[in-house]
Amino acid sequence: MSFFAILIALLLEQARPLAYDNPVHGALRGWARTVRRNLDAGQSSHGWVAWVLAVGVPALVSGLVFWGLWRFSSVLGFVWTVGILYVTLGFRQFSHHFSEIRQALDVGDDMLAREKLARWLRVDASSLPRAELLRQVIEQSVLAAHRHVFGVLVCFVVFWAIGLGPSGAVFYRLAEYLSRNWRARPDGTPSPALQHAASRGWGLVDWVPARLTALGFAVVGNFEEAVASWRGDAERFAPGSDGVVLAATSGAINVRLAPQPDGLTLPEDGDPGNRPEPQLAHLSSVVGLVWRAVVLWMLLLALLTLAGL
Repeated sequence: MSFFAILIALLLEQARPLAYDNPVHGALRGWARTVRRNLDAGQSSHGWVAWVLAVGVPALVSGLVFWGLWRFSSVLGFVWTVGILYVTLGFRQFSHHFSEIRQALDVGDDMLAREKLARWLRVDASSLPRAELLRQVIEQSVLAAHRHVFGVLVCFVVFWAIGLGPSGAVFYRLAEYLSRNWRARPDGTPSPALQHAASRGWGLVDWVPARLTALGFAVVGNFEEAVASWRGDAERFAPGSDGVVLAATSGAINVRLAPQPDGLTLPEDGDPGNRPEPQLAHLSSVVGLVWRAVVLWMLLLALLTLAGL
């Protein structure tokens, strides 16, 4: 049933994308804000308690509702699962940014592309050279695809397999949201303890999904280059699991995503410095890579579903 729930949710999300200011996401953001304000006392233990409650309670509620509906009617349980996946999974939650930037670059309007990128990332991109602009677009798009699609799929399937229903999708998306939202602010909030809990918790949650995403990119792309780049020096691409995903992407589509250190001669195996700078054509390569990875994991899930039947 999980395969069909994922398939229907992806189709619904493509046909009718969820608005950013939808009430479900708004309620979850309000819940995270309430937990932070009431439990952030500055101590390490308080930070972890706040993180566990902020992530665990909504995930637990989604699982309990699923089981309550499933006992009453399997159809209602299935509908609930599709609904949970619809609000947690999908490309259209971020792909409009990518599409707008790509359209601007296609017509040669680099300034508009920089404005769109700045609006997406909420940074100043006005002085970015074209190669760096393309690099940022590729990196952010790949990471967004991982966090909104592949990572959600992995956690959903794992939690589903151990009998926890769709709670894995909620658990993953909230952990990712807190890693962004519970960062240092100009007003001094949240506390360092809460920031550490959110960052560390996300690192633990995303460890396996990130590596499965990288593996999928390697299988559907240039396998040898992707694995060599991944194993060689993933930390040069980005800290934590993001570096694994970006390193595999760099090798899979043969594009330089990591800056080459000044004055350093790098070995050929897994060397991002020997790859070409990002070009406009690489955006199409990224789209193809991501969709091939989606097909790969959906086929594997379909086979597992058939085996179970």
